[in-house]
Amino acid sequence: MSIFRLISLLLLLVLSACSSFETNPVLHTMHRILPQDVAAERTEFAPPYHYLRVVVGDNVIFMASDTQNIDATNTASVWYSAGREVLRFQNGRLVAAVGLATEWRGVVLPELPRWPELAGATVPLRWTRIRDVMPGYRYGVHDELVLKRIPTPTDSRLKGIDPDALTWFEERFDAQHNGSATRQTLPIARYAVDLRDAQETVVYGEQCVSTELCFSWQRWPVHAERMK
Repeated sequence: MSIFRLISLLLLLVLSACSSFETNPVLHTMHRILPQDVAAERTEFAPPYHYLRVVVGDNVIFMASDTQNIDATNTASVWYSAGREVLRFQNGRLVAAVGLATEWRGVVLPELPRWPELAGATVPLRWTRIRDVMPGYRYGVHDELVLKRIPTPTDSRLKGIDPDALTWFEERFDAQHNGSATRQTLPIARYAVDLRDAQETVVYGEQCVSTELCFSWQRWPVHAERMK
């Protein structure tokens, strides 16, 4: 077994272990306070946990994280739902997804520029993501991507925040460099970043883990995200 696959397997085992209702206090909290419907948006989301509003099709679910210093640069955050889905993000980018119909069991990211640098860039950033995907045991899938700043979109699922207060980016597959792999490309991903007051917090994103499974996510509740 290659070291890359071993690391991916270890990541999966760690995430799976963390997602046990018997051992994880975050999941106990989610199971107790959050019904699986939109009425949960009126729930009191108590500290010390952070929360994420996730929209999949017409369904809204909530996830929680106990990650310390969650907004620090290069801090990886792990989010749990009451349905035992687990997502892991790094600076707003998805680096693992477990418990979904399509799973990303490990993602390798290069060292990428910080969001303020990307916001001021005059040319798009081209970069390569490597991921392991299930089902199908697809290891080491290479995605050639192009990331650039875009105007504020009018069709996002952002709630309770003026979209013009955020800096927006899109990330799409690079058709010129993916070659025959273009048939495996995914829909465009988008990120909305709060760059005010010398911060760089990704507060909203849109991500697809397959052509059939896409979702948006937003830090929640809005008033906790410095949006006033």
